[in-house]
Amino acid sequence: VQLQASGGGLVQAGASLRLSCAASGRPFSSYLMGWFRQAPGKEREFVATIRWGVGLTYYADSVKGRFTISRDKANNAVYLQMNSLKPEDTAVYYCAVSSYYSRDYRNYMYWGQGTQVTVSS
Repeated sequence: VQLQASGGGLVQAGASLRLSCAASGRPFSSYLMGWFRQAPGKEREFVATIRWGVGLTYYADSVKGRFTISRDKANNAVYLQMNSLKPEDTAVYYCAVSSYYSRDYRNYMYWGQGTQVTVSS
């Protein structure tokens, strides 16, 4: 499985960004695809994940109501729409794949290269 994340950038607080993760390789029907983020000096943290087959979504409390994860089966892609961005959302964002539901990054098997999101105040 190969994952390619994109869409990061530098924005002001309150702005929006949409991250994309293009996936290739084995079928994903039973997998979950998630987004994690890691700020300097901090541990990688869960942001959101989606069950590829049925589209069920899960969010960290810190992003609930502001971020939306979605998937495009035709294009094997997952998106993270981020609205009302805050400076504390600044981090490198990674997409990842797991074979079962988890909020622990250590349970995700495949990772994209990360894309930087910087939110200025």
